[in-house]
Amino acid sequence: MPAPPDPSLLYPDVAAGGSLATALRAAAEGCLGAVPVTSPDSAPLLHATVASTLPHREPLSISAWWHERRWSISGTEPFQGLSLIDGVTDDLAEVARAARAWHDGAVLGDIRRAAPFVHLTGRFEVPDHDPARLTESEWRSMRQEAGELEYAWQQTYQALIEAAHAEPALRALYPFTSHWVLRFSTSSRPRLTVVGPSLSASADGSYGVGGGAADADFGRFPTAREAVAQAVRRLPSGLGPTTLGGPAVTGL
Repeated sequence: MPAPPDPSLLYPDVAAGGSLATALRAAAEGCLGAVPVTSPDSAPLLHATVASTLPHREPLSISAWWHERRWSISGTEPFQGLSLIDGVTDDLAEVARAARAWHDGAVLGDIRRAAPFVHLTGRFEVPDHDPARLTESEWRSMRQEAGELEYAWQQTYQALIEAAHAEPALRALYPFTSHWVLRFSTSSRPRLTVVGPSLSASADGSYGVGGGAADADFGRFPTAREAVAQAVRRLPSGLGPTTLGGPAVTGL
């Protein structure tokens, strides 16, 4: 891959102001007012953050692309570190409108209405970290993601996610994926407690059930419903409600 160009070539207006934060304020035409906007000393032309008034929102992250004049945003929640909104645009004024709404605590749908380039990930905010609601939020995001994929195997994968969600025993567990393999946990992020088998969808339209992240040692099935039924049969008995995941363990 060729070396990225000097950011000042793609973003001469940003370079003239000295930072993306300064350029964002200029493009905002006053809509950011006294909202805190900062750029890091290490890459001031490429990155900026906008703080939120809500404690359950991280500062909105804004990043410039290296090879094309565009900006990406990401708005996450701090407990799990998962994205609530993202998006890509070539209009810095749109970024400013999204940043203002994020800062002011606007509901997620209203942020999208203020700046239509904003993509809602499907997750909803759970300020009290209720594990049942975090589980529901993650299922909603996973189902939305499955419907939005642009891969040849999208329909097969979506059928798997929908079949798993339709099964109450699996829907009560916290879902996550690794390399598009569906796994389950009895606790939410940030520290997962993996339980039960894995489920996978193959390009040939079949579905695997396995004991590991990418195995199908428990069988391969022609329909998602059959694979899910096999997974449910292999769940441990006595699983209680999903619990709140503790701090992530590092150094393991």
